[in-house]
Amino acid sequence: MRLGPFLILATLVLPIQPSGAQTAGGATQGPGAAAIPRAPDGKPDLSGIWQVLNTAAWDIQDHSAQKGIPGGQGVVEGNEIPYQPSALAKKKENYEQRATLDPETKCYLPGLPRLMYMPFPFQIIQKPNELTFLHEYVHTVRYIFTNGAPHPPGQIDWWLGDSRGRWEGDTLVVDTTGTNGRARPINGYVAGAVTSGVDTAPRLPASDQLHVVERIRLAGDGQYLENEITVNDPKTYLKPWTVKRYFQRRPDIDLQEYACTDNSRRDAEGQEP
Repeated sequence: MRLGPFLILATLVLPIQPSGAQTAGGATQGPGAAAIPRAPDGKPDLSGIWQVLNTAAWDIQDHSAQKGIPGGQGVVEGNEIPYQPSALAKKKENYEQRATLDPETKCYLPGLPRLMYMPFPFQIIQKPNELTFLHEYVHTVRYIFTNGAPHPPGQIDWWLGDSRGRWEGDTLVVDTTGTNGRARPINGYVAGAVTSGVDTAPRLPASDQLHVVERIRLAGDGQYLENEITVNDPKTYLKPWTVKRYFQRRPDIDLQEYACTDNSRRDAEGQEP
C-alpha cells in the first residue's frame, strides 16, 4: 500500500521560466515554451506520472490544521464559493448524512474536478487524438478526446461526464459536460462546509448541469503541470468560479494497486477483511 497522503505533501516552488520563445513563423509561444518536452506532432507532451502537492483534497479554501487535516492555502480564486441558496441547504444535508452520501465511501467515482486533486498519483498517456488519464485512486480511467468530435447529444449521465479537448497554443483546453449529479466533485473542509465523507471531509454539491472547463499546461520546464479549472453549475452556484492547482512530475514512482471495492463488499456483508 502507498504511504499516507500526509507524507507526500510538500511546498511547491515553481522555477523561474525563460522568456517567450519564437516559432519558425515568428509567433511567440509563451514563457518556457522552448524548454518543455514535446510530442512528435509538436504539441506539449503531458505524458508521465503526476501527483498533486497541495491540501485541496481536504479543503479547497484556506484552512487551518485540525486533527487528521493538514493546514493549507486555498486554491479557489478569491477564496469564496458563490452558492445558490438551495445549495446551502444541500450543503447542510450532505454534512448531516456524510457517512452515507459521499460516493467515496462506496468506492464510486468522486466526480470532476475532485478526482484531479485526490492525493494519489495519476498517469497521462498522450496520443494525437486522445489523452488517457489513469488514476491510482480506484483505478479510475478518464478519456479526453482531442479529435474534434463534439459531445454526444443529450444527457449521457456519467460519473465523470464526457471530456473533449482542444489545443490553444501550448494549453490543452478540456470541456466536460454530461455528469450524473450524484458525485461530490468539490471539497470543502472548514467548519460548517458541505461534507459527505466517512472521514468528515466536506464535499460540495453539484447537479446534472455541471460544466467544467480545464486549462492544462506544462510549467517549470515540464516538471510541473498547471491545471486551471472553471466550475459552472447554475443549479448550484450563482456564477462560475475558478480553482488552480499544480502537479509535480513523479518519475520515481509507479501506480500501485488500490483495493477498495472488495473491502466495501466485505463491509456490506459483515465479513472480516
